[in-house]
Amino acid sequence: MSPKLSTEERQLLQAIDGVVRRKSVMAAIDPIVEQAEEKLTQAPGALMAWETIPLALYGGELPSIIRSSWVFVLRAQAVTGAERHPNSHQRVMSYRGAGDLQVWGDERWHSHSLVSDFEAALEGRWASVPPNVWHQVVVPEKNWVVVSFHTAPEDELIEERPDPADMQSTRQRKYLAEL
Repeated sequence: MSPKLSTEERQLLQAIDGVVRRKSVMAAIDPIVEQAEEKLTQAPGALMAWETIPLALYGGELPSIIRSSWVFVLRAQAVTGAERHPNSHQRVMSYRGAGDLQVWGDERWHSHSLVSDFEAALEGRWASVPPNVWHQVVVPEKNWVVVSFHTAPEDELIEERPDPADMQSTRQRKYLAEL
């Protein structure tokens, strides 16, 4: 399933996409990807590793609604489990590899397969996840690298997951506290 994007959301993703496509931006992101990949290698039990991307790297050209940016390296053959961000709208771009970003709705998971191919349609490379929407990632046989953009600043971004001991409750943490 590829969700229908509103005109406003499509324009926002196109603007971000245009900035990320620049060779100078990609050349600056690549070493950050390498850092996250190294973290994942050093933590064999981890499903993912991440690093922040300084917004200055984008040359001040991101839409003002974007308050933080991140690289996530998701382990091959992993299912990350349900999470949501109560304080941020997340936009995710497939940067290297491919995977399935699933979004919960109508009492089931909806697949949103993403690829890292600038020739693919915008909806095939990007996903938009509003605040408080449960999502999870299913990774095929190779690690998947995504770049995400949030409306929450990096020091305020909250990840919320179901509490395994009490499925009626959730646990929250800040990603930055884990770096």
